[in-house]
Formats: sequence, structure tokens, C-alpha cells
Amino acid sequence: MKLSKKVSDKMSNMAKRYGIVIYILVIWFAISFVTNLIGPLMPILIEDFKLSLGMAGFLPFSFFLAYGLVSIPGGILVERRGARFTLMLAFALNLLGALAIALQPVFAVVIAGLFVIGLGMALLQVVINPLMRTAGGEANFAFFSVMGQLVFGLASFVSPWVFQRMMARPVTQPGTLVWVDFYWAFVLGFVALLALNHRLALPTVDLREDERMGGLQAYRELLSRVDVWLYFLAIVAYVGTEQTLANWMSQFLNSQHGLSATAEGADAVGQFWGLMSLGCLLGLLLLKLMDSRRVLMLFVLGAIACVAAALYGSAATALWAFPAAGFCLSVMFSVLFSLALNSVPLHHGAFSGILCTGILGGAVLPMLVGQLAEGLGLRMAMSSVFISLAYILSVAFWACPLVPNKTVRLTELLSPRRPDATSPVQH
Repeated sequence: MKLSKKVSDKMSNMAKRYGIVIYILVIWFAISFVTNLIGPLMPILIEDFKLSLGMAGFLPFSFFLAYGLVSIPGGILVERRGARFTLMLAFALNLLGALAIALQPVFAVVIAGLFVIGLGMALLQVVINPLMRTAGGEANFAFFSVMGQLVFGLASFVSPWVFQRMMARPVTQPGTLVWVDFYWAFVLGFVALLALNHRLALPTVDLREDERMGGLQAYRELLSRVDVWLYFLAIVAYVGTEQTLANWMSQFLNSQHGLSATAEGADAVGQFWGLMSLGCLLGLLLLKLMDSRRVLMLFVLGAIACVAAALYGSAATALWAFPAAGFCLSVMFSVLFSLALNSVPLHHGAFSGILCTGILGGAVLPMLVGQLAEGLGLRMAMSSVFISLAYILSVAFWACPLVPNKTVRLTELLSPRRPDATSPVQH
């Protein structure tokens, strides 16, 4: 009986833990779905609010500025108040921002609402990785992390598709802003996540040394290093490039080629994020075979070629080249992040916070493109991503990690390992 009870308790405990893992995967899905709605929504908001391209640039700016501001304070909050409190605050901010937009869908409120939602999303990204490691177990962390990225990619692909279907519905009342229904749905979703957060028995998160934000002295030491600033700018450049393409491609296809923002434009955005997920799989394989700096170089050169084709080719070319650029961008963030962390011997938690602050590049570059488009046109303004891509390419030449990524030969990777009689048996 005692043995049976032990087995039952163990199974019950496992079920609870995997229930929390599923809950975290749902959070990953929500983060991606809400974040990646901004791109296909941009041309609709420009039309509904009669915005100039310069003013439209403030939409992604408000959202990603919040990411940059909260990354380090969010990590400190997790350390001091724990995962449950941080999740509760994040969902409350998401709910408040979505409710404001749903109740009062005017430009000023949308800007403020996106900023508040961005604050919540930034807190979520800070807390869910250590929570996933604790809930799923250290040994399973890599597997569940990859699963989280796949769910994130799936939501990125689904979000524009759902947007397209919803915007295609017939409007029964003139002047109705159909896209507002999304934010009412988000309100319900965040209420449900708040309720789950209250009811679930979340584990206590013990942060590893590389997850702790560190003290003031750690930041002083890091910020005195030139390479820390260079890697920070690389993250700014990457996120700025990614969000510029994702947020402006639908408007570009509409204004330059006359394609529908709710049909071809939404499809292109969805394919952009979908191919980015597929690119991660190829990237994982290549990182087993090649030095990460060489992988970075190949993918950046591919991205430059795809963006050039998208901006200066025909409409048909742009429809495949924009998504193909997403495929090429896929490995850049993880490679840049790992090169950065492997280039400093200490304070990895604090350095991670500094690097995550670089997500504000997603605020700065898309807004800059909007401002430049006022005078130069959208094609020339979007060409500014060649500068950011060139900077990312430079990292492949000057990066000098203390620990390079481990590689194997293709024959070793493909051939199954057989026990060798001369090899020592490891227990």
C-alpha cells in the first residue's frame, strides 16, 4: 500500500508539473500572438486613423520601448517577489492595456495601451524561462525551451492568419473598427491567465547564478567593457531589423505594389514568422557542424540578398523575398546572444539583462523608418536595414568568444554511435 501511495503521489506531482509546463507554453503562445499582430495591423491603423507614416512608426515604438525599459527591473522583481507576483503583475498590465484599446480605440489610447501591454510582455519573458526550468526540471530544460520556441513560432504564423480571417468578415455597421474585437478577445484571455495564475500551485523559482541580475558593481564592470556595448548594439540592430521588416512589409506591399494589407500583406507576415521558425531548425543543425560566427555570416548575407530582392524586385518577388528574409534572420538573435555571453567570464545574469534591454531596437528602428519615409519614401527608408545587417555581419569578424561552440563532423553526426571495445565504460 505504501509503495502504491508513493507511485500515486509521484504521478500526481508529475501531472502538476507538466500542467505548469503546458501553462507556460500557453503564455509563450500569447506573447507571440499579441506581439506579432502589430505588423499586419499597421496598414489598417494607418487607414482608420488617417496617419502619416511618421506617426505610424510610434505604434511599434511604444510597444518595444516598454521591453527595453523593463528587462532589468523585471529580473530584479523576479528575484525579490517571485514568479507568481511577477506573472500576476504582467497579466494585470496586459489586461489593462488591452481593455483601454478595446474601450477607447483612438490613436493616443492605442499608443498608451500598446506601451502598457509591452510592459506586461517584457515581464512575462523575464519570468517564464526560469519558471520553465524549475517546473520541467533541469534535465528537461533544453527540450522544453525548444518546444517553447516552436510554440512561439506557431503563434507568430497563426496570428496574421487569424487577423486575415477576422478582417475578411462582412461589416454590418458602417464605421465599425473590426480589429477592436482582437483586443476584447485579449481581455478575456488575460482574465483567464490571471485566474490560472491564482489557482495553479507554482513552484518556488530558485534562480541560477547566470539568471540573477547582480548588483550595481556588476553593471559598472560590464558597462566599462567595449565589447559589452558592441554586443548590446548588435542586439539593437537585430531586433530593429526584424521588427522593421515585420511591421512595415504589409504597408510596403500595399503602397508600392497595390496588394491588399488584409490578404497578401497578412499572408507575407505570417510566412515571415513561419519561415523564421523553420530556419531555426536548419540553424540548429549548422551550429553542430560549423563555428557560430561562420553560421552568422552565411545567414546575414542571405538576409541582405532577400531584403534587396524584396525592396527592389517586382511584387511577385517581394511576396517570396520578405518571408525568405525571415528564414535568414532566424538564428541571428540566439547566435549573437551566445557569442556575447561566451565573451565575458563573469556576471552573465547582469549581462543578459543588458542584452535584453537591446530589444528597444524594435522601438527605435521601425519608428526611424516611419520618419524617413515621410521624405524619402518607404522603399528608401526600409533600405536602412542594410546598415543594421552590415553591423550584425561585422560581429562575425570581430567576435572573440572565450568558449567557441562545440562542433562535430557531418559523418559523426549522421553515423550512429557504436560501443567501442577500447573505450572506457562510463557510468
